[in-house]
Amino acid sequence: MGYEDLIDRAVKHFWQMRSLQKSSNKTELTNRGAVLGGKQMDGFAELLKYVAMSENVPESCIMLRANYVPGYYRSSKNWDFMIVSPKGKLIALAEFKSQIGSYGNNFNNRAEEAIGSSVDFWTAFRENQFPMQQVPWLGYLMIVGNDKHSTVAVRNQTSLFNILPEFENASYISRYQILCRKLLLERNYTSVALTWTTDDGSYGDVCDDLSIKNFLRSFSGYLKGVGHEFE
Repeated sequence: MGYEDLIDRAVKHFWQMRSLQKSSNKTELTNRGAVLGGKQMDGFAELLKYVAMSENVPESCIMLRANYVPGYYRSSKNWDFMIVSPKGKLIALAEFKSQIGSYGNNFNNRAEEAIGSSVDFWTAFRENQFPMQQVPWLGYLMIVGNDKHSTVAVRNQTSLFNILPEFENASYISRYQILCRKLLLERNYTSVALTWTTDDGSYGDVCDDLSIKNFLRSFSGYLKGVGHEFE
């Protein structure tokens, strides 16, 4: 199975879980909707798992749940995907996020999460929290809705000081593109993917340099380079 089939499956799973979550929130008084919401991005974790196993990473080294990694500003963070070598070395971490609607309320939260998680991790790494090992691969994948609310220019909230010119007349999708490119520029993450999607299940790369395929190639290439850790 190729990458495109697996990406299709991951996006389809995202919308299926989202639909089930909406139904549960309307009809149930339990926390089932929240549980389903937490599973929306599971297809992308399975996608990275497939790539890792294709590079001969043992399934026992791939972790999709309860991936608590020590931090510097906080005791630990639960990442969405993790690979640990048989000798206990941290090989890779990834975070998967999405935003469909409520852009004005949640864009800044997503930005703060992405920046904060990486800064916390790399500071912990610098402070020798993971001694005697190579620099791990850190990935960030974002799915954003492509709709009338995410594609129109957004008014900037400013008072005394000027904002950076790239934010002038930028839509929320454009702001995510700016964010993701700067996450790479500042080396917050090894690789970043930004994908748009619509409620009919369509999807695509927001820009070529932040494509899912580039993201997967980066991941695959890194695993090839550390293959000796799994021998």
